[in-house]
Amino acid sequence: MPLRLESPLAVAVGDGNAKALQKSFGMSTVWDLLSHYPRRYANRGELTPIIELPKGETVTIVAEVMRVEVRDMKNRRGAMMTVDIGDGVGRMVLTFFAKHRGQLEWREKELRVGRRGVFTGKVGDYRGVTQFAHPQYEMFDDELRARAQADVLVTTPLPIYPATASLTTWQIEKMIGTVLDDLGPVPEPVPDAVRRDEDLLEARVALERIHRPASKTEIAPAIRTLRMHEALTLQTALMQQRYLVRMLDATARPAKPGGLLERFDAGLPFTLTPDQQTVGAAIAADLVGGAPMNRLVQGEVGSGKTLVALRAMLQVAESGGQAALIAPTEVLAAQHLRSITKMLGPQLAPLVMPTLLTGQMSAPERRKAALRVAAGQALIVVGTHALLGEKTTFADLGLVVVDEQHRFGVEQREALRAKGTSPHALVLTATPIPRTVAMTVFGDLDTSVIRTMPSGRAGIQTFVAPLADHPGWFARVWERAAEEIEKGRQVFAVCAAIDTDSGAEEADQEHFADGAEEAARGPRWGVVQLLAALATHPKLSALRVAGLHGKMPADEKDAIMQSFARGEIDLLVATTVIEVGVDVPNASTMIVLEADRFGVSQLHQLRGRIGRGGVPGLCLLVTEAEQGTPARDRVDAVAATLDGFVLAEVDLDLRGEGDVLGARQSGAKSSLKLLRVIKDADLIGQARELAGEIVEADPALQEHEGLRQAMAQRLSIEDRAALAKN
Repeated sequence: MPLRLESPLAVAVGDGNAKALQKSFGMSTVWDLLSHYPRRYANRGELTPIIELPKGETVTIVAEVMRVEVRDMKNRRGAMMTVDIGDGVGRMVLTFFAKHRGQLEWREKELRVGRRGVFTGKVGDYRGVTQFAHPQYEMFDDELRARAQADVLVTTPLPIYPATASLTTWQIEKMIGTVLDDLGPVPEPVPDAVRRDEDLLEARVALERIHRPASKTEIAPAIRTLRMHEALTLQTALMQQRYLVRMLDATARPAKPGGLLERFDAGLPFTLTPDQQTVGAAIAADLVGGAPMNRLVQGEVGSGKTLVALRAMLQVAESGGQAALIAPTEVLAAQHLRSITKMLGPQLAPLVMPTLLTGQMSAPERRKAALRVAAGQALIVVGTHALLGEKTTFADLGLVVVDEQHRFGVEQREALRAKGTSPHALVLTATPIPRTVAMTVFGDLDTSVIRTMPSGRAGIQTFVAPLADHPGWFARVWERAAEEIEKGRQVFAVCAAIDTDSGAEEADQEHFADGAEEAARGPRWGVVQLLAALATHPKLSALRVAGLHGKMPADEKDAIMQSFARGEIDLLVATTVIEVGVDVPNASTMIVLEADRFGVSQLHQLRGRIGRGGVPGLCLLVTEAEQGTPARDRVDAVAATLDGFVLAEVDLDLRGEGDVLGARQSGAKSSLKLLRVIKDADLIGQARELAGEIVEADPALQEHEGLRQAMAQRLSIEDRAALAKN
C-alpha cells in the first residue's frame, strides 16, 4: 500500500529510524520528514573550502583524501589513523583511534588517496590544524561506476540536510529516498488554474526534485512551488480565522453626541496627529460594526497609541461596556493607570472609574478593585496577568486592549477575551513590525500604523561606546551623565542583570544570539554592581542615585518610578523593567551597558524612554563586542537610525522570523520551512490575495480538497489553536 503524507514514520522507515527522527527533530509523519528540506546542495565533484569551517560546530563537507597514515601510539596502547583531506586551498585532518592496527584496516580500504566523500564531524583544532575526531563519512563510488556515468555523477547535486551527531545527512537522504520511492499521490494545495498560470510544478514532482534533483536547474522551480504551497496554507488558515471572527456577533458600541468621547476630545490641549485621526476613525467604525473588532495598532514609542486606545475605551464606556487593558509588567500597568487618569481629568475620571488590578496588590485592595470590576462600576480596568485569574469577572467586557502583544502567549490573550461575549480586541505594539511579518503573524488582524510623532519632541542622538576599541570611553560615559545631571536633567542606566554575583539575570536569554560562549560568560554589570561602582565615582557619588529591578515588591518599584518622575532621583540604575511605558519628559540620557546583550527591538524600546519632551535625548550604547561580530552589528544598527520600521527589518534579518504560528515570535527556530518573510514578500502577498478569494467563496474549503488536506498535514492542532487565539 503506497505511503501517504500523514502516514506514521514507523511504517515508512521502521521503528528505530522513526524514534531517531522523533528524538532529533520531533518528526512523526512522512510529511514531517519530506518537509525537512536540504539546507544546501553540493556537487559530488565539488570540494568545500575548509578554511571557512567554523570551530566548534558540527558540519558536513565534501572533500578528497590526500594522505593516509596508520601508526601505533607512543604513550598508550592502541593505534591511530590520520587522514589528510583537502580542497587545493585548505587541508584538515581526520583522526581515528582503535585498540590495535587491525581494527583500522577496513578504514584504510575505504579512505584511499584520491577518493572523494562526504564527511560530518565537529570542527576541532589541534596544534593549529583543523580536524575532525572520529567523523562519520560516506565515500562516493566514482571508481566503481562506468565512464559513461561519471559525468552524470559529478553534475548531480548532492543534498546536504540539517543533521545531528546521531543522524547524518546521508542517513536522512537515504530515508527520504526510501519514502519517495513508496509515496503515493500528493494533495495539490494550489488550484489547477493558478498552478498552470504561475508555471508551478505538481506537488509530487516538486518534492521529488527538491530532494533528488537530476541537475541544479531542477532545484529552483521545486523550491518556488513549495514556497507557494507553504504561503498559501498559512494564509488560508489566517483567512479562515479572520472569516470566523467576522461571523461572530458583537455588541455595537457607538459614540453619542455630547458623550464621553466628545467631551474628552473637546478637552484635549492639542490636536490629534493625522495618523491618530485616521486610526481613531478606523477603530470607531470597527466598534459599531456587527462583528468583533480585531485590530493591531503599531507605532513608534511616544506616537500616541495609548491616547488612541483611551478614545476607544471611552466609546465603549458610553454604552456601559467595560474595557480591559492588560500590560506586561506591574510598572507599566501602574504607569498606564496614572496616564489614563491624568488624560481623563477630574471631570471624566469619576464617570469611568479607572481601576488597577495586579497580583502584587494587598488582599483588601485587590478585593475592592475586583468588586468594582465585577459590579460594572469600573468601566476602564488596567492590570497585569491578574486580569486573567478565574476570580476576576466583568459585568460587560466590551473591549480588550493588549499592550505589547509580543510579551503575552496566545493562551493568556484568549483567557482575557473569554471573559466577555465576543468582545472587540485592540492590540498595541511599540515594536514596529515589517509588513510581511504582519501579514504572516497577524494575518487575521486589521493593521493600522501611527508613523507621525506629536510635535514638540526634541529628538535623540545615539552613539556607540566601543570599549574593545576605546577602553577609556567608559569613564567618559559617566562624565557625560554627570554633565547632563548638572543641567538639571535625569539619566537612565540599564544593566542586563540584577546581580551578576548571584546570577539573578533579568535579561531575556533569547538575546544571546551569538552563541553559547557569551551566554555562559554572563553579564559583567548588574544593578547591584553598578550601584556600588557609582557610589565611589567622584562626580556621581554625591548625587541622588537609585536602583530598580523586577524582583522588587510592586509598591517599592512604583514608589521609585514616581520619585524619578517627580525629579527626586538624578540617576536611575535599572534592568529592562523600564523598557516600555515609562514616561519621564525630563530624562535626557539613556546609558545601556553591555548593549550587545539586548535585541535590536529592545534597544529601540529603551531608547524610547528619552527625548519625550522638550529635552534633547542622548543614548549611549556601551559594548565590548568586536567590530564585525553579529553582536556589534545589532548595536551599530540601532545607532544608525531612529526609524523603528527600518530596525524591524534589520532585527528580522539578524534574528530570524521565529515561530510565526505560535507564541514564540522571534528567534532562529522558525515554523517556516522554505518561506522567508522578507525575501518572499511578494509571494506572501500573492498567496494572501488568493487565500482571501478562496475563503470568501468557499470558507470550509469543500471545493478545495487538496488545499484542505495540505493544511491538515502542514498545520498541527497546536498551530491551528494558536491561530484561533491570536
